[in-house]
Amino acid sequence: MNPAELETELAGGELRPAYLLAGSEALLREDLLALLRQAVLDQGPRDFNHDRLDGDSATPGRLLDAVRALPVMAERRLVELREPEARRGGGAALAEALTTALADLRNQSQTVLVVSAARIDKRSRWVKAFKAPAVLVTCDPPKGGRALLGFVKREAERSGVPLAPGAADALIEAVGSQLLLLRRELEKAALYAGPGQRVTREQVAETASLVAEEPIWDLTDAIGEGRTPQALHVLRRLLRSGSPPPMLLGSLASHFRKLARTRSGQAPPGHPFAVRKLEHQAGRYSGERLIACLHAIHEVDEMLKGQGALPPDIALERLVIGLAG
Repeated sequence: MNPAELETELAGGELRPAYLLAGSEALLREDLLALLRQAVLDQGPRDFNHDRLDGDSATPGRLLDAVRALPVMAERRLVELREPEARRGGGAALAEALTTALADLRNQSQTVLVVSAARIDKRSRWVKAFKAPAVLVTCDPPKGGRALLGFVKREAERSGVPLAPGAADALIEAVGSQLLLLRRELEKAALYAGPGQRVTREQVAETASLVAEEPIWDLTDAIGEGRTPQALHVLRRLLRSGSPPPMLLGSLASHFRKLARTRSGQAPPGHPFAVRKLEHQAGRYSGERLIACLHAIHEVDEMLKGQGALPPDIALERLVIGLAG
């Protein structure tokens, strides 16, 4: 099941005894958790009917006690468990308790269990136990431009923000694939446009801002102009100052998408000085190399989401060397 399908079920009043929200996109997991809390706990006192457990500290007995407890002055209670495999050495016992808990929950309606995890092994016995009526909800980030467009348009519809043609594309170009930033920049553009007004591509260009904008420009300019040592110096400075690697990567992706569009003759809107700078940098790259650069950025994005062995700072350094060389 995907997040949209779960939202449809909840909107129709359907509740299952257990949910596994699994995937690397934390925003999707947190949004679905909020919806499940509302659906389960909206009719009674939350203090007595809501247990939150963490995998690095929860014991098998605590989990089973929470699942088997009865609601207090309410129809249902909610048990949340985060990252059940986080505890070193004790994860196997908790996983076994999860399997038992799912068997207990199968034929009852007073308790809902929600397990949230960034990564799972689908071969694990406890994961396989999330079968009907329980369900596994995949919370991976959207892949590809069409999926990102779908996310932006759903966000706009959910928030009641009308979008003019091209506005969603402009937002993705400015922000990249970071869902939380996409949501925030959409909200900012809606405030700029005014209540009930359509958000246009031009308004997005005015309001959307890259993370740590000026230092990021130092980095993208150094890369685009082939100044590799300077690019590495700026990258390390940004990392030391606390800039999150995924946000830095999103800014690089946005910059190279602009270079690719400029190289193909589609100069993005902006100040003439900025456009001239993009044209100069795009002249250093062939169309084929720009495509290769975007593929390299995508590969590092997968690494940062847990699919690679390199530390984030090393992965970014290698990427910068390749992009600037």
